Amino acid sequence: MSEPTVVIAGAGLAGATVATELRERGFGGRILLLGAEEHHPYIRPPLSKEFLKGEAGIEDADVHPAEWYADNAVEFIPNVEAGSFEADAHELFVSDGGRITYDSLVLATGARARPLGVPGSGHGAVFPLRTREDSAWLRAALEVGGRRVVIVGSGWIGMEVAAAARGYGNDVTVIGHSAVPLSGAIGRELGGVFERLHRDNGVAFRNSAKVVGVDGGEEQHVVLASGERIPADVVVAGVGASPNSLVAERSGAAVAEGVLTDKGMRTSIDDVYAVGDVATPFLPAIGRHLRSEHWANAIASGKVAAHAILGERASYDDIPYFYSDQYDLGMEYSGYGPLTAGARVVYRGDVDAREFIAFWLRNDRVVAGMNVNVWDVQDDIQRLIRLGEYVDADRLADRDVDLAAL
Repeated sequence: MSEPTVVIAGAGLAGATVATELRERGFGGRILLLGAEEHHPYIRPPLSKEFLKGEAGIEDADVHPAEWYADNAVEFIPNVEAGSFEADAHELFVSDGGRITYDSLVLATGARARPLGVPGSGHGAVFPLRTREDSAWLRAALEVGGRRVVIVGSGWIGMEVAAAARGYGNDVTVIGHSAVPLSGAIGRELGGVFERLHRDNGVAFRNSAKVVGVDGGEEQHVVLASGERIPADVVVAGVGASPNSLVAERSGAAVAEGVLTDKGMRTSIDDVYAVGDVATPFLPAIGRHLRSEHWANAIASGKVAAHAILGERASYDDIPYFYSDQYDLGMEYSGYGPLTAGARVVYRGDVDAREFIAFWLRNDRVVAGMNVNVWDVQDDIQRLIRLGEYVDADRLADRDVDLAAL
């Protein structure tokens, strides 16, 4: 009997993790890794952090050295996208007109940056931020310095780009639809901590604002619904990303804000898995499906899918995690975002000094935690979340009480 073939549609971190884990666990079959881009797999955090700020080279984002793929018999095929698959025949149809037979298929198609979607936003000085090329072009525009940079979107990407742009000496304005930046992710009070950080570093904000156009006349302007026209040499679109779930939709797999999977990253179609940004796995810890776009999820889901393909125990048990670096502020967050709505926030440390831990408590149980300029506490935060037991809020807030004792 011939060795089985695993086809991985998507060559980002999640797809690369599946291939890596399969080889590390002794899988001897054929692995095909199909990439929509020409590059070998790379990670995305440096694109809005170290590389964008000029602190690292683009090669530092590579998951593996280029030779790793051949050395480990992983057939990397660039510039090819999946179109659809035929479940009964176990065939994947790809963008070059070919078809590939698989025993196991992994959808690792990621997400795409949402366009600004207003008149004039197709102009050459409007930058998305998703790919290596996007980051390289944006870095080249920012490192000139002294430019008027307008960032549309006050989420994590927008705020990280704002910090990078100020680091190069640009004038920066951030436009957000919410009343407070990051409020959708961490609430108004904590979002205000980050807004004050940026204002202290010279960033201007237009909150509760709507962009209705980009006027690319003699002098480019971003036009707001209020009628205000903001001069802009560079416009950055940081308005989120959408899962690339079309392959699954065309092929009959269950989709709901991403490709639905069970706890083992299995889709509704036999022998087809989904991982990374495109996947919406069932998380046993909270009893619901949840999609995450962060790099830690790419690694965790990729490993789980590999285990499932090999017939091993496979359950997505990792707690969502991400981090951000802005100016002299470093932050780590672990937790289940949907459970923080309406939750009580308990602080340990000095919020005004931006040196604290925030805990989200639901029914006196920790469901999320964020450490700001406080280090080596993530293990304890994740332990409290995972235990799901009653926690005394006063002791949680008391810096004299060791977190490990809670």
